[in-house]
Amino acid sequence: MLIRNMKKAMAHAIAALKDKAGATAVEFSLVVTPFLMIMMSTFEVGWFYFANSQVDSAVTAAARFIRTGQAQEGGFDKDEFFNKVCPSLAPFGDCNQTLTVEVDTFSSFAELAADTSPVVCTNDDTSKITALSYDPGGDNAIVRIRICLLYKTMNPTIGVNVSNVDGGKRRLYGSYIFRNEPYSKNNRTTPSS
Repeated sequence: MLIRNMKKAMAHAIAALKDKAGATAVEFSLVVTPFLMIMMSTFEVGWFYFANSQVDSAVTAAARFIRTGQAQEGGFDKDEFFNKVCPSLAPFGDCNQTLTVEVDTFSSFAELAADTSPVVCTNDDTSKITALSYDPGGDNAIVRIRICLLYKTMNPTIGVNVSNVDGGKRRLYGSYIFRNEPYSKNNRTTPSS
């Protein structure tokens, strides 16, 4: 009788070990959280690099617009130039709330190197934002353009957190230093022969 009961118990134990009814659900619950964290982290880092490349592209296009004299000859003021830069960065939010643009002219590269002022973003003091300069300079002027985009990260709580400012936001900077072309000596109004 004891042997028969032991055989029955052993048979039930073997049957229980072979039963896989809830194994898939348990395995899924163990794997889903790390999988989602990796997936969201990959998406977040990809979005970060996309935003960063857009800032670089915007500052390069803005620099070319000034370097070739189009901003100066077009009579662009600070607001018009801001509106010229904004469209390429508008997918990241309202430009008035996320974007700052600064254009400075320097008399020498030594003066430029001595300027260690930080980049101003929209989450800085309002007086600093309104004091941002716009001086595109003239022919052969040394110019520095600095852009700051404050964008909200996609998922600061799951996976990699790339935010570096309170509220799950990140400050992205772009700068470009160049010497203006002698654009006033170009005769663009006369058709080429």
